[in-house]
Amino acid sequence: MTDDFARLQRSIHHRFSQVKTLALALVHSSHANENPELDQDNERLEFLGDAVLELVVSEELYRRYPEADEGRLTSVRAKMVREKTLVEVARELNLPACLKLGRGEESQGGRERDSILADVLEAVIGAVFLDGGFTAAKGSVLALFEDRWPKTAALPGSKDYKSRLQELTQERFKARPVYFLASSEGPEHTKIFTVKLVLPDGTEVGAQGSSLKKAEQQAAAMALENLEDGG
Repeated sequence: MTDDFARLQRSIHHRFSQVKTLALALVHSSHANENPELDQDNERLEFLGDAVLELVVSEELYRRYPEADEGRLTSVRAKMVREKTLVEVARELNLPACLKLGRGEESQGGRERDSILADVLEAVIGAVFLDGGFTAAKGSVLALFEDRWPKTAALPGSKDYKSRLQELTQERFKARPVYFLASSEGPEHTKIFTVKLVLPDGTEVGAQGSSLKKAEQQAAAMALENLEDGG
């Protein structure tokens, strides 16, 4: 395992001062449950890493694409941090081989389960943050996602995402998307609107905005990104 840890540290571009933090990031709850001497698993690190990852990606998108509006940045970020992308990175790091799983989870194919692989990557990012701070975590994330940044954050054509989405769903599904106002909260001058968008295939997308129109446009941008990406 020492060799595995050394290789993993090179792959994530961070040398740990406390290797036990990295070791904890690889402990699934199923393994901890079957080993009473272990009083922790990687779920708290996963929680932390999720937040760190979103912040690093958000900052980098803001820096890279000054021409992109909020809706577009949100859409690209959603693609960057979605489970599918995290699983790809986890496999590149060979995290499946490093995981500590319980016997039951192992027998059920947990080592190749997408949700577990995405979670362990977030836990590793959380571990880097705890060990080296935000600068170390940022350097690690930027290196791991180096080839995944889009060349441009601009969508072709109109920036009216609702119109573009309607055209695409009419073409693909012969039906229109449906928007629902899920909630509106806060005082009138700072009200936040939450919208749920349902595509004809049943896929749901949620988004928020300072106006109903902005929330709908943001939801449409996210749905459009997903459809055009084939997801």
